[in-house]
Amino acid sequence: MASNRPGHARYAGKAARSHDDERALPPPFRSCRGHARPRVHLRNAAPQSAPAAAAAITAAAVPPWYPRLQRLRDVCVAGPCLIALLPLFALVALLIWLEDRGPVLFKQARVGKDGAPFPFFKFRSMVVHAEQMKKELAARNEAEGPIFKMREDPRVTRVGRFLRKYSIDELPQLVNVLRGEMSLVGPRPHLPSEVCQYTERQRQRLSIPPGLVCLREVYGRSNLSFERWIELDLLYIEYRSFGTDLRLLLRVIPAVFRGEGAY
Repeated sequence: MASNRPGHARYAGKAARSHDDERALPPPFRSCRGHARPRVHLRNAAPQSAPAAAAAITAAAVPPWYPRLQRLRDVCVAGPCLIALLPLFALVALLIWLEDRGPVLFKQARVGKDGAPFPFFKFRSMVVHAEQMKKELAARNEAEGPIFKMREDPRVTRVGRFLRKYSIDELPQLVNVLRGEMSLVGPRPHLPSEVCQYTERQRQRLSIPPGLVCLREVYGRSNLSFERWIELDLLYIEYRSFGTDLRLLLRVIPAVFRGEGAY
């Protein structure tokens, strides 16, 4: 049955085009269209509990020393980046405060590795009472799955629209990386209310720490459907490595500067 939600046609079209563009993915991620054989058959795996499925993917994907070196890399990168970005942070904070005299930072509970909640930091890009307005806007949700997305969200401020386009609002999450709640690369963290609606397959994305950057940020951002987003996250979990992370971090810079698919 076709959905009468506004915006679903746009999402369907974008999702279809994202499959056509899969040739642009790095070779390890071209498993969805038969370009490469995945090491773990995510779609056709035998039914099992979510923790067992997540553990199977983690065990198949990386050697035991990988998380420790990943953590060392995250600290060595996030710390200097935070120091270097302090002037930009000060400018962004001033612009946010001048627009409506409201708080500069937005803190929200998100779900991390193994379902553990943590405080998630962003520059505030919406009006102060945005969370209260969300219920009123629920019928205008343009996204599939448990997430909420609107291309023309009335809660977004003028400064916030610019910050979101170039992902500047996400930079405070370097603090989350430094604290060990997130990694530089990994699935983006979702809200507890969204995670509680996950299927067992979708819960596999909780098997590793959430990240500041993921495949979605490089290959479509908000233009991708929720299911396609999950598919890319699971492929990353399966094939993650330091080389893969470096390629993604290098690719995300031009993707962010293009500002496509961000709202």
